[in-house]
Amino acid sequence: MSKYLEVLTPQNSQIIFIDQQPQMAFGVQSIDRQVLKNNVVGLAKAAKVFNIPATITTVETEGFSGHTYPELLAVFPDHKILERTSMNSWDDQNVRDSLAANGRKKVIVSGLWTEVCNTTFALCAALEGGYEIYMVADASGGTSAEAHKYAMDRMVQAGIVPVTWQQVLLEWQRDWARKDSYDAVMGIVKEHSGAYGMGVDYAYTMVHKQPERVQHGERIGPNPAK
Repeated sequence: MSKYLEVLTPQNSQIIFIDQQPQMAFGVQSIDRQVLKNNVVGLAKAAKVFNIPATITTVETEGFSGHTYPELLAVFPDHKILERTSMNSWDDQNVRDSLAANGRKKVIVSGLWTEVCNTTFALCAALEGGYEIYMVADASGGTSAEAHKYAMDRMVQAGIVPVTWQQVLLEWQRDWARKDSYDAVMGIVKEHSGAYGMGVDYAYTMVHKQPERVQHGERIGPNPAK
């Protein structure tokens, strides 16, 4: 049986965030950068809900790339940040040690840039480390649409699995009867899932008659002007 026929679960997954830093994001042209950050943070919150072991690694923070998004660090306030010089995270022993310590072969990747840091890490971690790599296409970005696309194509040809952040979240949840994570997942959806999240808010309030999730000022009117 192919190892990739196994669905992602909270027990078989770990995640790595590679170079989610402002200077790297400045170069991204394959996805709207605010959407990119939204997706990265949503994915991080999902990992936190399901207790997925996470590695955060950065490159040339002080010299070039800047500090990791504060919204991402806020999800993992106690995590060590593994600084590197190599564009390929697999070249750094601290990264290898972190992945090994987590003890899970399915590695979910969110990083910048797709065609450089993501591709080299994915190929080397799969070939040399025996890891099963799941590349989160919409929580990663390349320097052009073509750069991202052809990097994804190259990785897929090599056996890397393309996924999206919301797909990962819902694959971890799997069953809405799992009430221990249901509310937290719905919270992520409402904040980060765009129209899907808006639909959840609408259904809660208009169909199920639940209270709105924020308090606000008194609703006044209508009062047509004469």
